[in-house]
Amino acid sequence: MKKGGTGGGKTITGLRFESRITLEKAISALPGYRVKNDKVHFKSRKIAEFYPKHKLYKNLLESHKINYKKLISKKLLPDDAILIIKDKTLFIIEIKFQGVAGSVDEKLQTCDFKNKQYKKLLTPLKIDVKYVYVLNNWFAKPEYKDVLAYIKSVGCYFFFNELPLSFLDLPTPT
Repeated sequence: MKKGGTGGGKTITGLRFESRITLEKAISALPGYRVKNDKVHFKSRKIAEFYPKHKLYKNLLESHKINYKKLISKKLLPDDAILIIKDKTLFIIEIKFQGVAGSVDEKLQTCDFKNKQYKKLLTPLKIDVKYVYVLNNWFAKPEYKDVLAYIKSVGCYFFFNELPLSFLDLPTPT
């Protein structure tokens, strides 16, 4: 967790990611937050729900009697997904940490397609989708300039090592 961020002596402004930490673990560690059964509470008020991997289909779509096969041809499995209740926005969060060149390079170029597929899935529920990568510093190298520009150009997002709470529209604990 990042301590000593902007806005106050001990304000936490973002979720810090190292290696393979999950979004749930990062949020659970924040003061004032509690996560139980994939539900996120801040100061005892439910503000969000997690839908990683198959839970997006089982816990969200199936509970609303939505058959994904009628909307998309193949199931996509997000690393993490969080539905912000007040905004009706589902953030698809893909955490990509790399130490050497490899297949992740090409995976970054698939965000437009996946974002559109997730939007097709969630349109019947009137839920907006935002597709975001959390990347490590490996991707800050000059050779990733074009792919990072592409990610932005197609309406997707990326952050390095940290995901700002304000981006997710989650309350900032102090």
